[in-house]
Parts: sequence; C-alpha cells; structure tokens
Amino acid sequence: MSLARVRHFHVAIAGSGFGGLGMAIRLKQEGMEDFVILERAGDVGGVWRDNQYPGCACDVPSHLYSFSFAPNPRWSRAYSSQPEIHAYLRDCAERFGVLPRVRFHHSVEEASWDEAAQHWRLQTSQGLFTADVFIFAAGAFSEPVVPSLPGLERFQGKVMHSARWDSSYALEGRRVAVVGTGASAIQFVPVIQPKVSRLVLFQRTPPWILPREDHPIAAWRQWLYARVPGARWLTRLGIYAVKELSALAFMYPWIIRIAQRKAKRHLRDSVKDPVLRAKLTPGYTMGCKRVLISDDYFPALTQGNVEVVTEGIEEVREHSVVTTTGAEHKVDAFIFGTGFQITEPAFARHIRGRDGRSLTETWAGSMKAHLGTSVSGFPNFFMLLGPNTGLGHTSVILMMEAQFAHVLSALRYLDGRGLAAVEPTADAQEAFIQDVDTRMARTVWLTGGCVSWYLDATGRNSTLWPGFTFSFNQRVSAFEPSEYVAIARHGRSSATAGTRHRKLAHG
Repeated sequence: MSLARVRHFHVAIAGSGFGGLGMAIRLKQEGMEDFVILERAGDVGGVWRDNQYPGCACDVPSHLYSFSFAPNPRWSRAYSSQPEIHAYLRDCAERFGVLPRVRFHHSVEEASWDEAAQHWRLQTSQGLFTADVFIFAAGAFSEPVVPSLPGLERFQGKVMHSARWDSSYALEGRRVAVVGTGASAIQFVPVIQPKVSRLVLFQRTPPWILPREDHPIAAWRQWLYARVPGARWLTRLGIYAVKELSALAFMYPWIIRIAQRKAKRHLRDSVKDPVLRAKLTPGYTMGCKRVLISDDYFPALTQGNVEVVTEGIEEVREHSVVTTTGAEHKVDAFIFGTGFQITEPAFARHIRGRDGRSLTETWAGSMKAHLGTSVSGFPNFFMLLGPNTGLGHTSVILMMEAQFAHVLSALRYLDGRGLAAVEPTADAQEAFIQDVDTRMARTVWLTGGCVSWYLDATGRNSTLWPGFTFSFNQRVSAFEPSEYVAIARHGRSSATAGTRHRKLAHG
C-alpha cells in the first residue's frame, strides 16, 4: 500500500455505539474536530443495532438510559425497546453532526503502537489508518458466545444466537431448543412461545427475576418533559437516586435479601406448579449473577408447549438433542441466549502496545486497566467501559460520561504541553486495581455462592465496579498527571507527567 493512501487523524474511535458516539459528540463540543469513527457495520448503534431479537429492550429506565447532554423527552415506555434506543442513537449522531465522521464497513483488524512514529497504526478492512490517540469503544457485548456442544456441527436445522437473530426464519410451528436463561432469553422466550409448537428450554442455573413493572409513558407526560425541562430532570434525578441506593445491596449482601424475598414472591405468584417452581428457584444469593427483570417470562414457562430441562446436553444429533440422562428431544432449531465474550474479549488479541505485546498477553487471564480506562504500556490508548466499569444496579452511560471527561482532560493535557503521548504508570494502575479488589471482596459477586460471567479465569471480578457511580465519577472524570507517564515528541519519557511538565516549563 502506498503511503499516500494512509489516512491520519489525531483521534481514532473504534465503534459507534453509546461509547463511540458519545465520545465523538463530546470531542466535537470541545472543538476537537480531527477525529474519525471506525465502524465495522453499515449503521451506528453498537449492541442496540446488533441485538434485534423479539422483545429486545433495556432493563434500565429510559430517562436514565440516555446521555445527560442529549435527553429524550419522547420515550414511549418506562423501559425502552431496542428499535427506540437505536433510533435515539441515530438521532444523536445526526443532530450533533458526527455521522459524517463515521467510516462504515471499516473493521479494525489490528491496532499497534508505532514507537518510532509515536502514533497508532490501525489496519482496517478498508486499509491503513494512523492516529495519535486510539479510543476503543466497541463494547463488551460485541462478540457472541456459542457453546461447543458435541455434534452441533451435524445438526440439520437452524442455529442462531440472540445477538445475530435471523428474522427471515419463521418460527411458527417449529420445535425450538433455547439454550441459556440470561437477560436475552427471558425477553425473547415469552415472545416466541406462542408461535412455536414446542419450546425446550435448557437451563443450567436459574436466574433471580424481579417484576419489570413496565408501562407506557402517557402523552401528557411526554408533552411535559418536552416543554418543561425541569420536569424531565427531576424524573431522571429520582430514578438515579433510587437506582444508586440499590448499589448498597450488592456491596453489603445482607441488604439484598429484602429484594430476594420480593423475587421469591414473584416466582410463587407466577408459577403454581411446585415441580417447575423448584427448577426455577436459584440456590445462590440474589445479585451473585445478573439480576433480571420480567413480567412475562415465568408465565410463558407455565404454558403446555414449554419444557424446562435442567439436565446437561450430552450431544446434538441431526434433528434432536440428547441430555445426560439419555432423554432425546426432537428439535428444528437451536437459539442460543448464551451471552458474550466478556472476560476474554477477542479484540484484546489484536491490540499491541509499546513493547509489541497484545492486551491478551499483558492481561494474562485477567483484564486490568487504570481507572478502567487506560493501560500501562499502551500509550494514548483509552477504553470506554473497560475492565471494572460494568454495573449491576444502574445505567452504564453514567460510567461512560465520567470516562468521556477523563479522555478530554487527557487530550487537553497532551495538546497543551505538546506531548506525544501519555500512559498510566504501572504503580498507579496497580494501586487502583488493589483498591478495586479490596472493595470487591465483600460484595455479593464474590460471596454469593455462584460462578458468573462477571468472574474471569483467575476467579477475579474484572468486569464490575464495586461501588456507586458518583464515586467512580469523582475518581475518574479528572486527569491526574502524577498518575501518568508523559512521553515527549522526541521519544524520551519522564518518570511522571508532573516531572515532564516541570522540565518543559523550564525549557
């Protein structure tokens, strides 16, 4: 490839979901115009573009699941559906003028820091880009997991994952096997149950489920939110306060037993059959795995065409599935609601830092990042919703906005001092990880008696933040120079950014 075809930007963002679009909008608002968004698909939206399974919706109230700088007074329901959230993201991209910055069908295949040139080399499906700063915003829910079931390759029917739903496949009258009982399955199972002739649900571990209590937002309320901004903000503030307080239940597990009683009552009221109810009763403390919300999942499982199977799958045959007890179930289709590659993300193999090692090699089985945002040894690299930034109680957009502020502060520091790059010191990163792990030890995620996707291969919870969102915002939104190594344009780095600043100030 000729050098003339290499396109250079000050900032390159991978992904155009909430993280990528939000970061781009904030860059533009700050007058930082030299950026590009590299998007592997043909539309913006990220997880809300990809997940189009029946019943797909958010489990955070609508007025909190939106950017603080782009409120939407016209949410139609308490909990927004996938099409409505996707439309919101499209509107944000157009309204704030970042859509022209998106390069669609540009999948980032390899990203490596070029030490000599002091910039990132981004090999995409459409050619090479370079950038001074690389912001990874592809998200944790981008690579679906399909379990390796023995014999699945010889199955003659339809196989699909909830995140890659094939709407052209007619489910009416089919015998369908659903594998997984997580957040996606409890949404699509009630929708497809009336259509299929038989639904066999393979459940490994039952989830704790609370009532969803969804409802339409009245037209007069939408009018009020549009005409009286204070009403909209008060509603958002009220939702935020309630959700934020619920963090205490995860931090101090004895509190969550109050909600656990409500979940048991919801199960008891919904499922009268004691045998089925026993199958659906979790044997671990609520919150240890993701807490789900639904009003129609349990009623769907009580219908005559549904069977809940708790035995493991022994093998898949051409037209059936056989369990470990020898029972054979004839099926026409497999639908996997088995989640995503969270703790071992595929993208980490393709991002290489200053010493040539990939993130996968650097992490060695456990994702770690300073403030969940930057990684020692990876100059000018920032992650949105990186390690230990997930939440079990409220909107992750609150976490993203703290990270937006941090990245903007870092860029101002870089540009204001004429530096080539910054990266967190190993000591600062280690201190942050130690603090997170210390606070994590008392939470329900480590003491609740389950094994969840929150935990990585080392047994560490490398996905969630063990506290309030306001504490994360206080810790992360500001850029602290003493926690970073500053790299001058000639390539020599100081011990800390503060030291480099003093050297620059004195010429």
